[in-house]
Parts: sequence; C-alpha cells; structure tokens
Amino acid sequence: MNPYVAEIIGTGLLLLLGSGVVANVVLPQTKGNNAGWLVITTAWALSVFTGVVVAGPYSGAHLNPAVTVGLALAGKFDWAMAPGYIGAQVLGAGIGAFLSWLIHIDHFKATQDPGEIAAPFGTSPAIRNLPNNFISEVIGTFVLVFVILYITGAKIEDASETPIGLGSVGALPVAFLVWVIGMSLGGTTGYAINPARDLGPRIIHQILPIKGKGSSDWSYSWVPILGPIAGAALAAGLFYLVGY
Repeated sequence: MNPYVAEIIGTGLLLLLGSGVVANVVLPQTKGNNAGWLVITTAWALSVFTGVVVAGPYSGAHLNPAVTVGLALAGKFDWAMAPGYIGAQVLGAGIGAFLSWLIHIDHFKATQDPGEIAAPFGTSPAIRNLPNNFISEVIGTFVLVFVILYITGAKIEDASETPIGLGSVGALPVAFLVWVIGMSLGGTTGYAINPARDLGPRIIHQILPIKGKGSSDWSYSWVPILGPIAGAALAAGLFYLVGY
C-alpha cells in the first residue's frame, strides 16, 4: 500500500457504494427501488466513511481532487503529489462505478429510461441552468473543503506518518459533513462536490455497452469538475485570510 494505491482503493470503495445506492434506488426491480433521497444521502455519507477508513492511514484519504487542490492551496499538502493523487482518484472512481454496474447489470438491462441509466454514473441538475448549477457546486464544495481545513487543523504533528487530509482525524466527522451537504444543498445538482466522482464514472458510462443508455451529457460535465475546484479554491483563500 502506498498513497496512490490508497487513493485508488478508497475512491473505488466510495464510488462502488455511492453509485451502488443510486442504482439501488433508481433502477427498476431492485429491493431498494424508490427508497428516496434520504437513503441516497445517507449511503453516500457512509461510503465516504468506508473509503476514508481504508485510505486514511496511507494517503490522508482525500478521495477528491477538490480536497487535494484545497489542501495544497492552503499549504497543507505538497503540490508535487497532487497530479498523482488526482489521477488515482479518477481511476478509482471509474473502477468503483464499473463494479456497481456489474452488480446491477440485470437492472440496467431492464431500464428503458436513459436518464435512469445515467444516474448511477454521473450527476445531473434537477433544473438545468448551468450558471446556477455551477454556483451550487461551488458553494457545496466550499462548505466541504472549508470545514475539512478546520477539522484537520493547521499543524502537522508528524508528516512522516500520515499526509494531512480527511483521514487525519478519523472518518466520522467527514461522513457527517457530506451527509448534511447532501441533505441541505444536494437537491439542485446531485452534489458532485468531487470532480473524480463525476468524471471517472461518466467515462465508464461513455464506454460501457449499455443498451439504450443515451448521451453521457458531456456538455454538462464541466460543471461538476470546475465548480468543485472553484469552491475549493475559495475555501482555501478564506481559510488563509481569516487565519488558522
């Protein structure tokens, strides 16, 4: 295990369970069909918990390019490691989404609606208004990264053991944070708040031979990529300005 492998595995678990709950709730003939938004937001929070538990001791469990960029901008993470972390996160997210598809393959085959087929892979807005959708992702990710910066603290006691990140104080606080963001702010865009969470699975949706899957909606894909990065940058900037 090294930090990059940990990010792949942690983000893979995040998306296996996160994509899995969307498939369970949205796709027809599953045991959890129509279970609702509370089930989705709760499972996403617990999927973050699961990924952080595994990756935390080895990588700090960023599991999210926006977190990596936010920590680096705040001076809490080495920029030289950021490209490898981000690549690992996108790869892990794609693997997790693929495994979720494999588990639910019969239910994908039973689905006629392209929107329902796409839902477990990438986010989409409830009302398509790209400027407002972008702002939603900016604000949601701002809350995520700004609070994480205060959870992890400003001082690294022993950087040789664990790179600072989500795993530095345990998984539960971040799980609760993701849960409240989803319940409070997630209804507009599906709260990607994580470029890897959206990009990796969207690529998998594009390449998988799913009958009737429709478009992968690349015209929207910039929103859950650039919005979270902008939100992370604003969070790091405010963290720097107000003191730590």
